This record gives sequence, structure tokens and C-alpha cells, in this order.
Amino acid sequence: MHAWLCEDPVGVDALTWKELPTPAPAKGQVLIRIQAASLNFPDLLIVQNKYQFKPELPFVPGSEYAGVIEAVGEGVTELKVGQMVACLSGTGGFATHTLAPAKLCMPLPPGFPPVDAAAFIMIYATSHHALLDRGQLKAGETVLVLGAAGGVGMSAIQIAKIAGARVIAAASTDDKCAFCQQLGADETINYSTQDLRERLKALTEGKGPDVIYDPVGGAFTEAAFRSIGWRGRHLVVGFAAGEIPSIKINLALIKGASIVGVFWGDFARREPAANAAMMQELVGWYAQGKIKPQIDRQMPMGELKAAYARMNSRQVRGKLVLVND
Repeated sequence: MHAWLCEDPVGVDALTWKELPTPAPAKGQVLIRIQAASLNFPDLLIVQNKYQFKPELPFVPGSEYAGVIEAVGEGVTELKVGQMVACLSGTGGFATHTLAPAKLCMPLPPGFPPVDAAAFIMIYATSHHALLDRGQLKAGETVLVLGAAGGVGMSAIQIAKIAGARVIAAASTDDKCAFCQQLGADETINYSTQDLRERLKALTEGKGPDVIYDPVGGAFTEAAFRSIGWRGRHLVVGFAAGEIPSIKINLALIKGASIVGVFWGDFARREPAANAAMMQELVGWYAQGKIKPQIDRQMPMGELKAAYARMNSRQVRGKLVLVND
């Protein structure tokens, strides 16, 4: 097997493509031949030693992938050799093969392409948990999605529309705003050329959004929260801007608003039955054509560094996926 190995987490340039022995699965594990792996923002942070999860060195980055099971370990009865699965295990995806805990593998129904499957779990699970569980989004409410042209933003638009909400998508270019409208956004804001607060005021007739979906952080968080509606819910999803913002707590008092943390990974660990039901619903929505990841581009696994560069340049609309021949 071959894999991108991180032996020193100082950045993407330190990654090396190496030939390694193909491992045998231990108890509770499966060996997966990887067909596709998607690039997520944590995959950049983890090789820079900036992510909250710090794996033991050396490690293979790549949190999310899909492929075919080639071997199963002792005690694995729910999966079998030849079965197609998707997995989000945190590491291991940027390779030709990986070992994964069987309990983290999601069996794929017929007709679920590996490229879509590799770009599915993290973004849709995060947005479903954020909007419908933590945000308690209701039909008729207005949602502001920041960073709306990215992976989680894309999924948030689609899920909010399924819930019957009005979606205002905010992105950094006119091209990205047009992409958000293609996904179903009702209105868009280009926050590079338009004042976020003034535009929100105009679009909501001064009421402000009911729910703010914020995977960006940075300077836009406070501007968005100052615009939130009465009893609004500001969902803290991530910090793609690189800066963790601070908000004066009196703003929550004045607005009667809530700042709500979203940590899907821990939700899945602490509430596995609820997470399994959620994933079943998401797979059903995919089968019905209600949700579908938009793939910015597919790139060969060997071009991982170029994929990182594209993501870091903020050019990506939807998801980047690396594929093995």
C-alpha cells in the first residue's frame, strides 16, 4: 500500500508519499481499499498541529473516505469482504488502504458512488445535528449561513430548505453566491462587497435571522450576532477564518438569543442511537435526491498537496475529493 505520511506536523509540505506494508485488521477492525477520500478543513489543521485531536506520530491524514472492505478482523460480523462502506475515522484516508474500526463504517446502499460517499458524512451529519437538533430550526424561520459555498455551508443550505426555512447564504464572491443560489438559497450576501449587517437588515425587514449557521468565526461572527432576531440561535460550528472570535455577553441578553455549541463528533460518541437514526435519515434523503454533495473537483490521490493548496486559497465550492486509480 501507499500513503501520505505525516511524520512532523509542521504543514502540508512535510507530507511524504510512502510505500508501507499493508496491515491486517485487528479485533473489531476492517481493512478498506480506499476508492475516494474528501478533503475537510480539519485535515489541514491536523497536519499543522492546530487541531484539537492530535494523533500519535507518524500518522496518515484524511478523516473521511469510502471504499471496499478487503478483510475483517476478529469479532466483526456486521460487515463482510467486498462490501462498500464510508467511514469518518479522523485519520487514514489519504492512502490506498487503511484500517478502520468496524463500528465507524457506514454500509453503502446500491447506487451510492464512492466519490459522493467520501464527501457525505462529515458535512451532512454536522449540519443536520446543528440545524435540526441544536438549532431546533422550524419551517418558516430564516437561516443565515456563513461560508455558504464551502462543504458544510453547502449541506446547511440543502438541509435548511428540507426543513422549510428561508435561507440567506453569505459568501465571499459573486461566483460563490451564484453557486449558493443553485443549491437553493433564497437570498445571498457577498460580504466582500456588501455590509453584512445592513444587507441582513434589508432582507429581514429589520427582524434579523432566527438561526445563524457559523462555520467561519473571525470578524463576521460578531457582525452576524448583532443582527440576530429575538430568541435567535447562533450555531458555533467552526473557525475556518482561523480566528476564534470573542463576543460581549450582554449582546445575548439584549437579543434574548442563544450561543449554541455544535460538536457533532462528541454527539455521535455520547448519543450513538440518536446519531444512527440521523444517519439513516440522511442516507434516505440522498436516495430520494433531496441532498447531494456538490464536488468542486476530483483529483488523483497523488495530487494531495495541490488539493490542499486549492482549499487553502478559498477557491473551493462544495467538496474536493481525492481518488485512487
